[in-house]
Amino acid sequence: MAKKGKKRKEIRRKLLHKYRLVILNESTFEEKISFKLSRLNVFVTGSLFIIGLIGFTTLLIAFTPLREYIPGYSSTKLKKQATELTYKTDSLVTALNYTNKYLSNIRMVLRGDIENNEMNRDSLFEQFKIDPSTVDLSPIREDSILRAEVALEDKYNLFEKSKQGDGLVFFAPVSGTISQGYDVQDKHYAVDIVAPKDTPVKAVAAGTVIFSEWTTETGYVLIMEHRNGVLSVYKHNGSLNKNQGDLVRAGEVVASVGNTGELTTGPHLHFELWNDGNPVNPTDYIDFN
Repeated sequence: MAKKGKKRKEIRRKLLHKYRLVILNESTFEEKISFKLSRLNVFVTGSLFIIGLIGFTTLLIAFTPLREYIPGYSSTKLKKQATELTYKTDSLVTALNYTNKYLSNIRMVLRGDIENNEMNRDSLFEQFKIDPSTVDLSPIREDSILRAEVALEDKYNLFEKSKQGDGLVFFAPVSGTISQGYDVQDKHYAVDIVAPKDTPVKAVAAGTVIFSEWTTETGYVLIMEHRNGVLSVYKHNGSLNKNQGDLVRAGEVVASVGNTGELTTGPHLHFELWNDGNPVNPTDYIDFN
């Protein structure tokens, strides 16, 4: 026990033993500054200095832009920007895919071709078909009165006969004899209507002109986009009255009947209807007589 007590006293003596730190003038050996230190004071002062330095460095990194220079560290602002850029990139990819699909449909319309030569839709309004046996078709008095009023209005209608479905009304682009009908087997996804040269060609429905150019095979071609993904195509025109981007009303003149292009043998209108990249039979919706 005596040895242990003696050792403790020796340690305490060494820790508390005073040392004098003197700074002298090298030339004159004049004493400038002196400090009285002990090992305990040096240890405590050094520890506090290290702790303060660590705290200061932490605060400097946490509350100044210096933290952004540390590898692997990203600020909240940078994370927010990265998230926003990710969402914008996804949106751009979606828009690009939609545009590519849209352009692919336009190319198919111009070529008159269908991917894989398959027809998965033969009607614009297949989804609205119902079983007639489930509907009571007996006329009522109100229906008879309405039919009479509509018949009277149609008598003075300036437009040609039309058929309606899904909110779209289709007017005949021209009246005439159909020289070649819609034929999937022969890949003739249109009807050819014979009409005198320079006969006005009218828009079958309101829409926007998305193509109005000359092509070698089909001459002057005009394509209009309507609601619900419907496209109407007018080929072999003698001239075009509308340009790309023009807004057109239903029944408005967009071209004239002609005989342009290599794939024609006389004045006529080659007319097509497409829905979501699939051709449909125009005679199912338009009366060309």
